[in-house]
Amino acid sequence: MKHEMTNKEYNEYIKTKTPNSKIFSNSLKAFVSGGIICVIGHCLLTLFKKWGLDEESAGTFTSITLIFFGALLTGLDIYPKIAKFAGAGTVVPITGFANSVVSPALEAKTEGMIMGVGAKIFTIAGPVILYGIFASWIAGIVYWIISLF
Repeated sequence: MKHEMTNKEYNEYIKTKTPNSKIFSNSLKAFVSGGIICVIGHCLLTLFKKWGLDEESAGTFTSITLIFFGALLTGLDIYPKIAKFAGAGTVVPITGFANSVVSPALEAKTEGMIMGVGAKIFTIAGPVILYGIFASWIAGIVYWIISLF
């Protein structure tokens, strides 16, 4: 004969099998890690402005530099280790975008440069890039039409 659990017994059983939540420590790690990436970005921005670049150019160079280092660290298998520790703190900044572009390509490199890396490099970030470019193209056409009048 089967013994059916009561709700109380079931809840006690679940408590023994469910790991404790680490919301506070995970949130703290994400906040600090994301903050460190942003501080590095701000230091780069300040450095580029000190080297004589205007605000817009310094911002562009900062973004390019952060994307480069995000992709490089992903390729060297360092960024995934940082992400494992930091969680969402590495996803939000622009370095997370670089990681999302490079990671699928690295996973597919055994399939070759064209059918592997070339086909998979934009698997995750591709739709974001596609719709971003398409939206900017439409906005440019609308702006051009409005500027004619």
